Amino acid sequence: MTGRQRVRATGSKHKLFAASMTLIGERGHHRVSVDEIAAAAGVSKGTVYYNFGSKAQLIGQLIRFGADVLFARLEKGVADPDPVTGFRDMVAASLEFMQEYPAFGQLWISEQWQSPSEWSETLAELRGEIIGVIAAALERLRAAGGHPALEWADQQALATAVFGAVLIIGRDRHVFHPERSIATCVDAVAAFAAVG
Repeated sequence: MTGRQRVRATGSKHKLFAASMTLIGERGHHRVSVDEIAAAAGVSKGTVYYNFGSKAQLIGQLIRFGADVLFARLEKGVADPDPVTGFRDMVAASLEFMQEYPAFGQLWISEQWQSPSEWSETLAELRGEIIGVIAAALERLRAAGGHPALEWADQQALATAVFGAVLIIGRDRHVFHPERSIATCVDAVAAFAAVG
């Protein structure tokens, strides 16, 4: 993960991300204006246009920024010497991120498989990077003598399934089961992925 280019994190970019995710979560990205995003973030509309050019470019860059926040949280799991703990930490970090920014998961799910989408290229690139991190974590588990299913499973397919499971269980928890703990969700994803 050290080789990925990150969107430069600034205070105003984080404010724009948080404001955008709140507004998009409330009304969807089609019904939110740049004026509203700027006002909610406490920056001028001119600042938004100067830095991004358009609402579509703003949201595209904020998707990248959100992914960078997520990747920074995943690094803890990648670095953990115990592959089982590392995997579980990665899942927990993803679910904590989705709890903090539920609209990010909503936007990702709604745009990822929509054709055409203004951000399909960005989402496909980021999806590939996330699946690569998950596949590396699964490979670490396999190499450490993890569950026998990891020996024969197609690691890319399993990584994709884990990615989908985390997205769906994170959204399900937010919308239908807020009482369900992150630890319970981590246990469910670990059992699904045949991880101890």
